[in-house]
Amino acid sequence: MPRTFLPRLVNDPFSDPGLYVPFRYEKRALLFDLGSLENLSAGELLKITHVFVTHAHMDHFVGFDSLLRICLGRDKILHLFGPPGFFQRVEGRLAGYTWNLVREYETDFLIRATEIGPTRKITKTYVCREAFRTGKTVAAEPFSGPLLREPSFSIKGVLLDHGIPCLGLALQENFSVNIIKEALKETGLPVGPWLTRFKAALHEKKDLETPFRVLPSEAPGLTCEKAFILGSLAETIARISPGQKITYVTDVQASPENCRKIIELAGSSDHLFIETAFLQKDQAIAKRKYHLTAQEAGILGREAGVKHLHPFHFSPRYQGLGEELEREALEAFIHGK
Repeated sequence: MPRTFLPRLVNDPFSDPGLYVPFRYEKRALLFDLGSLENLSAGELLKITHVFVTHAHMDHFVGFDSLLRICLGRDKILHLFGPPGFFQRVEGRLAGYTWNLVREYETDFLIRATEIGPTRKITKTYVCREAFRTGKTVAAEPFSGPLLREPSFSIKGVLLDHGIPCLGLALQENFSVNIIKEALKETGLPVGPWLTRFKAALHEKKDLETPFRVLPSEAPGLTCEKAFILGSLAETIARISPGQKITYVTDVQASPENCRKIIELAGSSDHLFIETAFLQKDQAIAKRKYHLTAQEAGILGREAGVKHLHPFHFSPRYQGLGEELEREALEAFIHGK
């Protein structure tokens, strides 16, 4: 059954961390971590609306400039989320450039950054045509887990310990609306932007007796407007199924508190992307550097009851031994050891 979200790692497991999550039926994507973005095309980068940065070590944040550069001169809001100290990191990167010409732009590009603290999250806006001067605070509210809520999905974050605060992230789809192509054809409706509006109406839990109109302007090939009842159309062309859950965890030590938080965050995930930085025989090094071993990662996935484990973020010391790291993680995931 087709899925709404199509997560994939941006780079190979030995390179910078990053998870690209495009939407199947929209020209939109989410990004977890901002490492090197060379493997993403300009078109893929322009789909990104929200970026969630676990922490600002270089291999997790060096892609900021690449994303900033392609957004300049466009009408776009780029949403960024990060742990304590994130405003200072964003402002530092923006301060590294001269912006004397941007006031002449005819477009409105702005960055909306949210810094996540233990109990509060604060959002500031940085406006391109104002030379990204110190952000204006637009929101400050208590933080209890949710970072983003939309009708069809939500993103939850939890602060973990990497010697510094580091975000663990989970995307939860409320439910999945899959279109039955044969039924769509029988109804005489083409694929088009109207499907996004149709799914949004279901996710927003609109009254199923509400009229729903499909317009020629959003349905290529349709010659005249067609009217339906939302609930009847849903019964005819859609199959509703449980939503996906995708969890992303990297750069954490296997402390009891971290493990408890990770298992709770990742519980029953369809996909867990989790760092497997060291082999178990090097556990002392992993602990000292605040990273997981492959075995620890596999056990966490098993205890969280996830369906699919995706090991990544291998230490460079294991170049040529990637299969061994993956094997150790999957052995622990399947057998618990």
